[in-house]
Amino acid sequence: MKLTKLHSILILSAGLTLQSCLDIDPKDQLSETNYWRNTEQFTLFASQFYGWTHNFKDIIGDGFHSDLRSDLLMTSTLSAYSNGTNTVPAEDTNYRDTYNRIRQVNFLLKNAQNYSSPADIKVPVAEAKFFRAYLFFDLVQIYGDAIIVKEPLDIDSPELQRAQNPRGEVIDFVIQDLKDAIKDLPPYKSITGADVGRVSAEAAEAFLSRVALYEGTWQKFRDNVERGKSLLDIAAKAAKEVIDSKQFSMFNPEALGDSAQKYMFILEDTKSNPAGLKKDANKEYIFSRRYDEILNPIGKNITKGNLINVVWITRKFANMYLCQDGLPIDKSPLFKGYDKMDSEFMNRDNRMRYTMARPHDNFWSNSNPRVTWNGDAADLASASIKNFIPNAGTGYHNQKWAAERAVRDNYEGYDFPVIRYAEILLNYAEAVFERDDRISDSDLNISLNLVRCRVNKKMPKLSNEFVSINSLDLRTEIRRERTIELFHEGFRLDDLKRWKTAETEMPQDLLGIKWKGTEYETAWPKCQYTRNADGILVLETGRKWAEKNYLFPLPKDQLQLNPNLKQNRGWE
Repeated sequence: MKLTKLHSILILSAGLTLQSCLDIDPKDQLSETNYWRNTEQFTLFASQFYGWTHNFKDIIGDGFHSDLRSDLLMTSTLSAYSNGTNTVPAEDTNYRDTYNRIRQVNFLLKNAQNYSSPADIKVPVAEAKFFRAYLFFDLVQIYGDAIIVKEPLDIDSPELQRAQNPRGEVIDFVIQDLKDAIKDLPPYKSITGADVGRVSAEAAEAFLSRVALYEGTWQKFRDNVERGKSLLDIAAKAAKEVIDSKQFSMFNPEALGDSAQKYMFILEDTKSNPAGLKKDANKEYIFSRRYDEILNPIGKNITKGNLINVVWITRKFANMYLCQDGLPIDKSPLFKGYDKMDSEFMNRDNRMRYTMARPHDNFWSNSNPRVTWNGDAADLASASIKNFIPNAGTGYHNQKWAAERAVRDNYEGYDFPVIRYAEILLNYAEAVFERDDRISDSDLNISLNLVRCRVNKKMPKLSNEFVSINSLDLRTEIRRERTIELFHEGFRLDDLKRWKTAETEMPQDLLGIKWKGTEYETAWPKCQYTRNADGILVLETGRKWAEKNYLFPLPKDQLQLNPNLKQNRGWE
């Protein structure tokens, strides 16, 4: 297997010391005289940045952006971040690591200023600006205001004792970095050979749409409408640039039918799906964290942790799936209710069956894999779970991210989508709607409806007429589609925060299946969970959400190191 540049990441920092509020490394650890002599050195230095993106460990695990901290997922251990009881931490390695990474980026940019042939290093410089924007945006999402650092400061630099810049200044800085990066990054189609996987101009444009949509809605729903709509315009235009590039498409091979989305997430370059498709068949991933079973395995027990195990889905999420007539369950005559274990799965959005684990279905895992991939007797004999009967947790279980091929625990090699085309289509629809307070059917058809109908060929498209006739709310339907499509990919909590609906959604009880008066009374007779007046399992109650929870607190050690830092409101 060919070793690419992205598998040859140079680790240039070590031995961190707690000497300043940004925990940076002394300059002598990064020699300014023995490096930066040619283009290859700049490129190789930039390769380390690719190890900083979000990945399975922080998104599927309990990281800052994980859905496990939202209202859609839970485990048997209740999350303090989800129920609003987290406190100010003594230290926060994420804060420290992010600023150390920013310093690495700034180090490249500083040395680029003195390079004799700027045109030769414009790509690694653009990569540096992309990743600096990526890092600062993460700080804004987590902490709000942040200290803008443009130079590779040393441990005694006075700038390290400054107060934070307002979030608006940080966002403007991020947007400018992305615009600069877009100009010099190569187009996606030109990235070939050993460079496959490096960031493209379209990836930077796509990320710009994410940043501007996030901050645009954050501001709009906090009564800064003018600022919000100007950012939403940037988001809509950036997303449209990606659409118009025609470099990406929804992964939807006919051979996989309704299961296309399921198998997209577990594509490997050995047989990992019934059609035998490999990673190069996926034109939906715009930018991804790349893994490989041999060269760079994920290193986390993805399949065992996500296939009907410790990750439980809440009733709220299950109820969000539309019926095949495009209507929510409280409006659709197609909804079959909850009497049988699998009745609520009938006539629903096909993603429900292939994301959640439908009762009575059969499931394969990395240790009990597919044999023929035909669903025949040999396949069934090898199945990990046969005729699934829920009897734990919420009763709603997950199969997203679970492999069906034979592979050792922790050695799955599918890629993590840092940015995928479905998100950009949804970004476009939402940005246009929130900017203009309306969206045309033609705009819905080039964006949201491509996502909605990928595996729902007979479902009516979302249109203004459909919304009107069925007394729906267009904003609700746009947000529903985003929540369904991007489930368990690290968006839900951030979405609730930017929409300013977390104060309504997050305190709600986390519920499970309807047990009383249904087939579950017989199939799961020893269920010990509390049930509400409607006979529905209650897994967690008494949840809280205060205004302070919209941002995470700064860690105590950083406040002690820099007395000019201001703690986020409510955490003092």
